[in-house]
Amino acid sequence: MAAQFGRRLRKGAATTAVAAAAVAALSASQAPGVTVDGRGGQATADTTPAPEETADVGATGNSPYYTDLPPLNSPHPSPSASTGPGAAGRSEAGIPATVLDAYKKAEAALREAKPGCNLPWQLLAAIGKVESGQARGGRVDADGTTLSPIIGPQLDGNGFALIKDTDGGAYDGNSTYDNAVGPMQFIPSTWEWAGRDGNGDGRKDPNNIYDAALSAGHYLCRFGWDLSDRGDLRKAILSYNNSTDYLNTVLSWLEYYRKGTHEVPDGTGTLPVDRSDDHDRVRPTPSAPATSRPGSGSGSTPGKPAGSGPSPKPPTSPGTPSTPPTSPGTPSTPPGAPSTPPTTPTPPRTPTDTVDHLENAGTAKLTARAGDVFDERIRARAETATGKAVAAVRIRFTVIGDTDTTFAGGESVATVVTNGSGVAVAPALRAGEKTGDVTIRATVVGRMVPGLDYRATVTERVADTLVRTGDAELICAPGGEFADRVEVRATHDGAAAGKVAATATLITSADDAAPNDKGPYFKDADGRTVRTLTGLETDGNGLLKLPRLYADDTTGTFLLRVTTAGGAALTVELTVAPAGTTSPSPSADPSESPGA
Repeated sequence: MAAQFGRRLRKGAATTAVAAAAVAALSASQAPGVTVDGRGGQATADTTPAPEETADVGATGNSPYYTDLPPLNSPHPSPSASTGPGAAGRSEAGIPATVLDAYKKAEAALREAKPGCNLPWQLLAAIGKVESGQARGGRVDADGTTLSPIIGPQLDGNGFALIKDTDGGAYDGNSTYDNAVGPMQFIPSTWEWAGRDGNGDGRKDPNNIYDAALSAGHYLCRFGWDLSDRGDLRKAILSYNNSTDYLNTVLSWLEYYRKGTHEVPDGTGTLPVDRSDDHDRVRPTPSAPATSRPGSGSGSTPGKPAGSGPSPKPPTSPGTPSTPPTSPGTPSTPPGAPSTPPTTPTPPRTPTDTVDHLENAGTAKLTARAGDVFDERIRARAETATGKAVAAVRIRFTVIGDTDTTFAGGESVATVVTNGSGVAVAPALRAGEKTGDVTIRATVVGRMVPGLDYRATVTERVADTLVRTGDAELICAPGGEFADRVEVRATHDGAAAGKVAATATLITSADDAAPNDKGPYFKDADGRTVRTLTGLETDGNGLLKLPRLYADDTTGTFLLRVTTAGGAALTVELTVAPAGTTSPSPSADPSESPGA
């Protein structure tokens, strides 16, 4: 952040104090072991996500962002403070009403969907601030849709990531390269799987703040991250934009908003000024016409500043000869003659362009019981036509079909970058409750090559042991109702077997499992006699309590058999006898009765 602070230090003494304090605050938040990465930024060993946890371009394609830092004064100035530093703090703490509502609704939704994530709405507000200045100060309609699309610069590799078009221009209007879109600045390929409908209108619109905020929340909560944990919080933010300067800027706004904020009318929010790409962009010479900065807050045509003249010619690549001088005697172009039309530069060839196909990188048979995590993880290798591995390629893994099997964190899609061996390892799969075969398809992001399908099988939950939870004798008079309900506990390998399918049948005899046609019975919802119950299931603790049992007029000893998936079985004895004729319990000793 040296360039940012250097620029700010030149603005005056007041700004000097702000910048110095901000540096101190951010430095204090750094973990031990800070190193310098290949881009000159800072990276920490304890916060950089593992390769299989995030694509290298994050949610935004590592697009530019606003670098303005919050003021040092409290968001809640004293009642008498109407001017000076206090007023600036109160202005910065104001979040447009609809935007603030979207953040809070997203937090509430994630609290229910992924309670272990502990997502604070202030984190969404911090990201929304640096990505789009809270949707350009809250320029949204009543439904939360921005009054004009928010589109970042095209990601053509010229100072940004190189991401060729993945959506045919559907979201960003650019069919050559991708642009980050909307108030939370998602690139189209990420929005394709991360997009959510946050306002219930049946659409997933990256330019709607309700949709974008909910989508950002789910994105930050994947991989089982707990955002109340400092390490997971930093991983999640870095996965959004893989820059430590970005991380520190977001953290500074997060802490600022946690100290207090308030809503302001839509369209009146404070707009940021400084952007991360300001010091990287080539400034026009004094004689050249000034142009506006491209970016998420500009609303200009992707990749071209609004109101600008012809685009500058890209710099010549190393080793490329310059335009040869005209031969002696060759007349120069007459004044006013049309110049030679500029040629469109050929996009640089990327690793993705060299991928010919995907290969299974050693994934064995995938099988897991419902609710369990698959032991095996899917591995795909990107290869050229000659079989050479291709590194730094984004592979998208998608769970296909009508299934509730997902990757860890509850997502059905995960994008992973291939390592130096050309291999991408998908996040762990968690089997859902729906049993049967599941298809997981691997595809290359940004390249039309055939997908590679993997088959995973989800088997039903099972139990190997059933026991009664009580030992009271089950006795009933003819035509009466059993006082106690039968409750059993199912286990598998000694652990509680939850959500295991079970069946209860009043059988004919120990050697004949056919339903009895007399004796005790259950009742269905209409009060009719039922002697076989199917569709039963143990609860999360492996417990199953059967409905009440009734007796007809037949006396004697009868058997109830409970079975589960996996082969566990338990036979329970039931007695129907007139009152006063039942035998004493096995533990009773007649010789010890009174008067003996």
